[in-house]
Amino acid sequence: MASWGRTVEKLWTVLALHLKHHSKMGCCLVTLLTAGGERIFSAVAFHCPCSASWNLPYSLVFLLLPALALFLLGCVLSARSWRLLMGCRVCKGCCASKGCCAWCELCCQVSGSALLASLTWVAVALLGGAFYECGASGSAEMARRLCAGRNSSCAARLPLVPCQQAGEPDVQDLLRELRAQSQVCGWSLIIVVIIFVLIMTCISECRAAGKFPQLKFWKIYSEQEKQILKTQVTEHATELAEENVKCFFEHSHPEECNIPSIEDWQQISLPYTFNPKNKYYSPLHKYVNTREKEQNISSSKGGEEVCFLGRVDSPDKENTV
Repeated sequence: MASWGRTVEKLWTVLALHLKHHSKMGCCLVTLLTAGGERIFSAVAFHCPCSASWNLPYSLVFLLLPALALFLLGCVLSARSWRLLMGCRVCKGCCASKGCCAWCELCCQVSGSALLASLTWVAVALLGGAFYECGASGSAEMARRLCAGRNSSCAARLPLVPCQQAGEPDVQDLLRELRAQSQVCGWSLIIVVIIFVLIMTCISECRAAGKFPQLKFWKIYSEQEKQILKTQVTEHATELAEENVKCFFEHSHPEECNIPSIEDWQQISLPYTFNPKNKYYSPLHKYVNTREKEQNISSSKGGEEVCFLGRVDSPDKENTV
């Protein structure tokens, strides 16, 4: 029993660690899957045509289009991007009143998360060298630079280098130079990204200097609010579904339900960035504290409430932030 208790305690410790660092672990998992997928993809699907006219476009397609697809997929699967889109659609006047800096910050947060897989794909592809070797060998400018001081047939045979068909040993040796250039570009990209992230982190920390306790409170509040809201949404949706099914079989009238209107759901789904000068810590916090004023305004204009359980953070997208 004692060993079983220690095992359960260790499992709870691992679970708590996962819940605490789930976003960082998710980023690491995405990076590993992207890197592994790129290596498999380049080994199985990529075959350099070894043609002066096709080498460069063929390599660019394999290098950039998957990166673009991963970026778009990251944006689609991010709950932040849907919040941002919903906020712009619901509150068109808010975009001007909120300020360009705040909206640019939100866009950078969304694009930054989505760029992780794309940059990983490009960096791993450059470190591997196959895409760069094929593409550079089909570039006329690169041929002039590499074949300077060599025989006249070097430029014509350079596109055959990735396929080991150049024939002349001195021309075939250019493959090592191309691979070295590719790996230098890959490591340079990694260093640039790390420096950029470091600079942005330093700027963010400097802006939050002296406000760390409040920032910590906001992060804890946001996580707790998200969890409680998900629980309450599940409970109310279950109760409503049970009531409707019961009334269907018993041919009775349903009891009156107090469900927020579509406008209420939209108000708490607006994007939000932390501001120490703001007394509200989330759109939901602001809504419940200003609801009476909003209700007075809406009642003066007239409106109709609809019983609707829309998506605030759907369960399948909640963990992709």
